[in-house]
Amino acid sequence: MISLGVLVSGRGSNLQAILDGCEEGSIPGRVQVVISNRPGAPALGRATAKGVPAFTVEPKQFGKWPGCKVPYEQELVEVLASHNVDLVVLAGYDRLAGDTLLNGFPMRVINIHPSLLPAFPGLNAQKQALDYGVKVAGASVFFVDLSVDGGPIIIQGSCEVHENDTVESLSRRILETEHRILPEAITLIAQGRVQVHGRKVKVLP
Repeated sequence: MISLGVLVSGRGSNLQAILDGCEEGSIPGRVQVVISNRPGAPALGRATAKGVPAFTVEPKQFGKWPGCKVPYEQELVEVLASHNVDLVVLAGYDRLAGDTLLNGFPMRVINIHPSLLPAFPGLNAQKQALDYGVKVAGASVFFVDLSVDGGPIIIQGSCEVHENDTVESLSRRILETEHRILPEAITLIAQGRVQVHGRKVKVLP
């Protein structure tokens, strides 16, 4: 059983997919703690509804951004470590991870992004995909490094782009893909089936 810590900022639909997977047994793990950088984030309610400890840690408690990033992330690491977390999952977390968090959990922080990386990193990936005119979009789960959405890719899932798609309709379809592949990536890691060799991630049978 892998112990998970989830960082969130918003609605928490990916968190819900993880909580449901753990409850149903498709993910061999347990969410030990959820932390939001935004007070009142709906994701916190999803955690407490499942009996999972949920905390708000705001960067501004530690000063102005980005000067407060180190003490802010030190607090995150302390809370995660106090709950014996093995793997940190960024699920709709809207801050870039820094050295302090990544050094606290080396190669144990993963994120999900709504594009088939390396295409369309950063903000508004769905709009980027539509503007570019791609026929296939999707989502990627990857190990986090100091780059923007540039870490080693664990798993990807795709969905078709329709001629009449809007940002909203494409986003909904990509989100369904996210809800499928994020639990799958966590399961692969929990089962010890993921090996990282430089930029390449090998998934063992």
